[in-house]
Amino acid sequence: MELTLHNTLSGRKEVFRPIDRQRVTMYVCGPTVYGHVHIGNGRPAVVFDVLYRVLQALYPNVVYACNVTDVDDKINRQALANGEPIEALAERFTRAYNEDIAALGVLETGLQPRATEHIAEIVEMIGELIEKGFAYEAEGHVLFHVPADPGYGSLSGRSLEDMLDGARVEVAPYKRDPKDFVLWKPSTPELPGWASPWGRGRPGWHIECSAMIRKHLGTSIDIHGGGSDLTFPHHENESAQSRSANDSADYVRYWLHNGMLTMGEEKMSKSLGNIVTIDGLRERHAGETLRYALLSGQYRSPLAWSDALLEQARRSLDALYQALRGSGASASEVASAHRHGPASGFPEPVILALLDDLNTPAALAAMHGIAAELNKASGEAETIRLRRALLAGGWLLGLLDQTPDAWFQGPSASGSALEPKAIQQLIDERTAARRGRDFATADRIRHELAKSGIELEDTREGTLWKRVTRS
Repeated sequence: MELTLHNTLSGRKEVFRPIDRQRVTMYVCGPTVYGHVHIGNGRPAVVFDVLYRVLQALYPNVVYACNVTDVDDKINRQALANGEPIEALAERFTRAYNEDIAALGVLETGLQPRATEHIAEIVEMIGELIEKGFAYEAEGHVLFHVPADPGYGSLSGRSLEDMLDGARVEVAPYKRDPKDFVLWKPSTPELPGWASPWGRGRPGWHIECSAMIRKHLGTSIDIHGGGSDLTFPHHENESAQSRSANDSADYVRYWLHNGMLTMGEEKMSKSLGNIVTIDGLRERHAGETLRYALLSGQYRSPLAWSDALLEQARRSLDALYQALRGSGASASEVASAHRHGPASGFPEPVILALLDDLNTPAALAAMHGIAAELNKASGEAETIRLRRALLAGGWLLGLLDQTPDAWFQGPSASGSALEPKAIQQLIDERTAARRGRDFATADRIRHELAKSGIELEDTREGTLWKRVTRS
């Protein structure tokens, strides 16, 4: 089985060949923490979490880092507006981000480097760039000199005009070239700052990722991911400074970029004021519903976010969990035996779809195909086999990681006050009424439960129940 990925650098799908099969490295740009992140920020977290799972199914050791930018002008402005310490605001929203993506089923990577914890590495890399002639100091700033890098522009393929427009650069008088970008800038007393050979200051955005990648993953890595809006200028600049500092043209083997979420015709963004936060969505929807919705489109294409998309995601999950009714196992329990290679333990139609540049729509369709077979299964052996296949495929997609009863009997968005204990007591009363052939009472109890959003299903093993207004 071979994994193919669409490489932004080449513009085509390529077979994935890691630098070292015993240590696959991946880095994804994380959030700038100055507020609750929107659901668009959740897309790369979920997309690259699926890739992380696929890589774990193929290779014995995957080192995955996703950073946090905790020093930035946006953070500074928000903290000053709130009247709170900058560090406190960044820490608060880092915790909030981690809670949000955990609710989306994102695995912990083990590496979440923060910019403020890597100032020494940043200063060291900037010094190397100056020494090698790729950067210069000017009026307390240090800037990368774009014309010094002959490979600049190779990732985004932009013209000079596009570069200047896309970067929204400040054409300052101290710049040797308008395209030059900041590596270090001075800090006023009320702003965070660190001592450096160029005076008290703070790092520019792009240099942070370069320094953290070199420290934790090496001078050359296998995969670098992020949203398509980061291709330029962030990833273009990051690539230029890393190749220059590391004396290597082979900084990232495979660049991957996910498409944006849209609200109507526009990209979802805080600057446009059309965001929907993950935190807000979680008040009305299960995190797994949000994850399914994010995976329902091809990751490189834009995805239109809507209530209809969420409703379809919830119904689709209902169908998968319904096929598993009667099972107490979760996806992570079943898949644990298959992790860290080889991928043969996972259902073939699901893994093959994901190996084809993370084709999650095809993988989800394959999951529903397995569920349909499971619904028709007659023998115990076939039922067990299909149930395990569905759960193993669920682990690859980060879905089905709770029991069916937990899914169907979880908190309802309808506001039903009925607790599971009270529901079970009514079901027991209905069962007793049916045994006594008091069908009027049995029907009344069913009707009362239905009005509270509780649907009953009578099976050979007993009466099962679920909340039908979950999302």
